Amino acid sequence: MKDLKELEKKLKIKFKNKDLLTQAFVHRSYLNENPEFALSNNERLEFLGDAVLELVVTKELFKKYPDKSEGDLTAWRASLVNAKMLVTMANEMNFSSFLLLSRGEKKEQGKGRDYILANTFEAFIGAIYLDQGLKTAEKLIIEHLMPKLPDIIDNGLFMDGKSTFQEKAQEKVQITPTYKVLKEWGPDHARHFTIGVFLNKEKAGEGEGSSKQEAEVKAAENAIKEKGW
Repeated sequence: MKDLKELEKKLKIKFKNKDLLTQAFVHRSYLNENPEFALSNNERLEFLGDAVLELVVTKELFKKYPDKSEGDLTAWRASLVNAKMLVTMANEMNFSSFLLLSRGEKKEQGKGRDYILANTFEAFIGAIYLDQGLKTAEKLIIEHLMPKLPDIIDNGLFMDGKSTFQEKAQEKVQITPTYKVLKEWGPDHARHFTIGVFLNKEKAGEGEGSSKQEAEVKAAENAIKEKGW
């Protein structure tokens, strides 16, 4: 693991509580092999960071695009905070070099590693929020994540299955879809999910994936087919 001072220097952020910064990179698998480690895993920070990320992106979109509809803003936000984009951000910041993983997880690449990186980026945002406050978290998100939006808009990258299904559902039945985990299995490093998408109480479709995000997109795509939309 590289020294986290490198990351602080690169991002021009100096943590007051270094344990918070370290904890953002602690995967639960590391604690299985190192039970005496003083810090807990990054999952609570991830939970917090997810909310901060969504709030900041929502606020920026609302402020910068006053003429755009809720549907457009929702689709753009989904593209900015989805797992694929968060992995891109984590890779640009070289997060893999700072992760604390079990020996087995260190060997894992592909979707498994991407899932960990996306969650770690959210945990890092959560750690910044707790240590530095909302303004610093906002500054990092605006400087590093928001510049991705023009490319998303120009290339139509925002029209994934979830965005399309939400737009159609609001247009045709005036309902915003909701998603629910129907089944979850597999070890921590290779979880698998079946997720259903609902229009009120009606299950419109379901999908499987190695992350909740992937399963939700597939559920939405299947719902579009089922509905003939």
